[in-house]
Order: sequence, then C-alpha cells, then structure tokens
Amino acid sequence: MKQLLILSGKGGTGKTTIASSFIRLAQAEAYADCDVDAPNLHLVTTRTDEGKRTDYHGLAKAVIDQGKCQQCGQCAEHCVFQAIQKKEKGYQVDNYLCEGCAVCTLVCLTEAVSMREMVAGQMVLYEQKPVFSTAQLKMGHGNSGMLVTQVKKAMKKAGREAEVAVIDGSPGTGCPVIASLSGVDMVLIVTEPSLAGMSDLQRIIQTAEIFKPQIAVCINRYDTGLEQTAEIEGFCELYGLPMVGKIPFDARAIAAVNQGKTLIEVEESPASQAIQEVYRKTMELLLHAGKEPEQRENFAEKWLLW
Repeated sequence: MKQLLILSGKGGTGKTTIASSFIRLAQAEAYADCDVDAPNLHLVTTRTDEGKRTDYHGLAKAVIDQGKCQQCGQCAEHCVFQAIQKKEKGYQVDNYLCEGCAVCTLVCLTEAVSMREMVAGQMVLYEQKPVFSTAQLKMGHGNSGMLVTQVKKAMKKAGREAEVAVIDGSPGTGCPVIASLSGVDMVLIVTEPSLAGMSDLQRIIQTAEIFKPQIAVCINRYDTGLEQTAEIEGFCELYGLPMVGKIPFDARAIAAVNQGKTLIEVEESPASQAIQEVYRKTMELLLHAGKEPEQRENFAEKWLLW
C-alpha cells in the first residue's frame, strides 16, 4: 500500500478540500481522516454504510475513593497540574486538568487514589470498500497522536488490499501530525500565499523531512497573493522541492463544500481543473517512487488514467 498524506502548516488552507478531491479522482480503496481533534472529511465523502464505532481509551486519570480518603490534602499539594481541588464533598479530580502522572497515588497514605481508564474519544471504521477510518477526540483530552496511530492501523488492516491510501492529516506540526507522518510514502503540503503560509510551510517541511518521505508542495488560492506565491515558488526551487501546481481562488469551491460535495464535482471550475493537474503530478511522484522501471508503467496507467 502506497500512503499519500496531505498536510498543511496551518488550518484553513484547503487541505481537506484537496484530500477529498484526490480520494474521488483516485477512486481510493482506503482513506483516513487523521485530524482527530476536528475531523471533517466525512462531510464531503458521503457514506451510506454504517461504520463500526469503538471507544478509545487514552491515558488513565486519577480517581479518589471518598470512603478511604482522610482529607489530608497530600494529593492536591503534590499535583503540579492543580487537577485536584477540595470541594464540599471532599477532594475531587478535574479530568480536564489531570495528565495521568499518578503522583497522587504515590503520596496517598490510605491508597484512596487510583488510576482508571477513561473514554477519551471514539474511532469509526467503515469496512466496506472503500475503507474509511476516522476518529473524534473528546474535548479536553490529550493523546491525539496515539489516536492517530490507531486510526492509521485500522485503515491499513481493513484496507490491506488497497494499492493507494489517501490520508487527510492535521494542520500544524504537533503530535497528531508526527503520528500521521510515520510510515507514509509521500507528503503533499498545501500552503497559501501569505506570510503565515510561508512560515508554516518551512516548519512543516522541517518536521516532515525527519521521516524521509517524498515531499511535494502545492499553493491554494495562489492568485490572492502573487508576491507571496512567487516567494514560495522560489523557496521550493531553491531547496529542490517539487511544485506540483497552483490552484486559483474559486468562490464555487465554497458552495460545493457547503453542499457536501468535492470540488471535482463542480463543472467548468478553474480550481477543479487545477486540482486535477495537481493530482496527476502528485500521483506520478508517489507511484514512481521505489518502483522498478518495468513496474512503473502498469502501476501508473491504472491510477493516472482517470
């Protein structure tokens, strides 16, 4: 399975719009939404089958047994996260503040504090072809990187026969992005022509390079900042990064997303045509990587003739 991960250094660049278009163009047999803090790929990839839902347990949280607690306050005093506070009914743990370090269990002389697994989110796996793996982390819970890893594992197991998998990653460079990068073959970075876009592009490239995937860049809404677009192109040329295309601003893209459609479904759209060219160049880079010359022709023929 070849894994294509689509990332952006910041939110709002159009990453999911491009990912959903790629899934449709490639007729991908496996795809995943690894933006577990705010998943939205399901909104533009309509499914009629019922997904298999599984509770996700993150790190354990502290729980205080009021029957054993002697109200000495040692747990609250030693909690560096201030997650334990005295209430009317005794000392209570704030699950949003608790980081699961378990120091409170060590200082409690009556063993009134224990660690208990909490449901931190929910995974959803659509096992009918095409396989779709996604998840939603509960508000205030951490360990998003661990959840992303589980989402990818579920996709790979259920879609093991798929030749290409498209993964919609998280914005930024944090734990979920790092977990998304592990084991992928190629990263397409979607950026925008702005000062923040250029800065975040450099940061995400530095992060991605650690994992040694093929890296390519495309610029969304390039015509809204031609000076910054030229700067990004110059940066990519200087560092030898493939520029696979520039997508113009198109108000019809907003209408398509609001209707739960991919941009590919919009007729006579300059942005749709540009995305198709970005797709073609991206797939050429992805599918040729690591392939012997005699293997490349047949493999590319299947996926590039859409």
